[in-house]
Amino acid sequence: MKHRVMCFGFLHLSLGLLLAGAALAATPESLLIGPGDLLHVQVADTPEMDQHPRVTDAGEVPIEGVGNVKVSGLTPATAAIVIHDRLIAAHYMMHPEVMVSVEQYATQSVSVLGEIKAPGAYPIGTPRSILDVLALAGGLDAAADRNILIERRGNPADLVHYNFSNDAGQAISGQVVVNPGDVVIVPKAGIVYVLGDVNHPGGYVMANNESKMTMLQALALAGGLTKTAKQGHARLIRNVNGSYSDRVLSVGDLQEGKVPDIAMQPGDVLYVPFSYGRNIAVLGAGSIAAAATSAAVYALP
Repeated sequence: MKHRVMCFGFLHLSLGLLLAGAALAATPESLLIGPGDLLHVQVADTPEMDQHPRVTDAGEVPIEGVGNVKVSGLTPATAAIVIHDRLIAAHYMMHPEVMVSVEQYATQSVSVLGEIKAPGAYPIGTPRSILDVLALAGGLDAAADRNILIERRGNPADLVHYNFSNDAGQAISGQVVVNPGDVVIVPKAGIVYVLGDVNHPGGYVMANNESKMTMLQALALAGGLTKTAKQGHARLIRNVNGSYSDRVLSVGDLQEGKVPDIAMQPGDVLYVPFSYGRNIAVLGAGSIAAAATSAAVYALP
């Protein structure tokens, strides 16, 4: 009985290893060979075919028996297949087992730009996770958008999106790989302004996972209204194609659910006037928008 249990455990472990290996083998390689890369080309049981060619500007490497072979833009595994087929087509070898690996990448740095604490180029010799790369650049700054773009090496049209979730588990589980030569771009998040008779007037970064904010959320971040605020005469000021729209609304109606909450857009200004006794003049939309540019900006905690 003990022997049967041990056999079953061994079979279970073997099956697990086979499945894990199959899953790993099925994972596509995303780091492509490029000009200047140093390759290691091997053919099994044929040591004289062992080569260390550097990829030319034309994207080719010289291979014994067949001449130049185009490998730029291919994964190492695909390059091995191409060389294998060329060796057979040239009648140089009948059944070659070709292996290709990258010994040194010509571009061994990643550029991190935008709303990051220490933007610049950082050396990486192998693919790294996005969180590792962001850590190299000191992490996001207070005005960073959570939606990050990665431009793949040599292909500006190949953009990978990563959402740096405020939830640590999601941020880790949703990670993507950054390759040498990639460019990581951290955009600036939108800012909305809450001014007037509120407890903490200022600008608030739309730095949640969705990069969105409603009027009630903005009011909450600003500490709510004071007792002297004219909540029935709040104004939502928005820049529309260079001119300002000025909408009067009641904060009380919003809070009581009489009207739906309003989604704010980057650059919006919510202005809550002071009480009649404290109002000196009626401010125009342009004056309020101009005042917003000098307001203190706060990031989400």
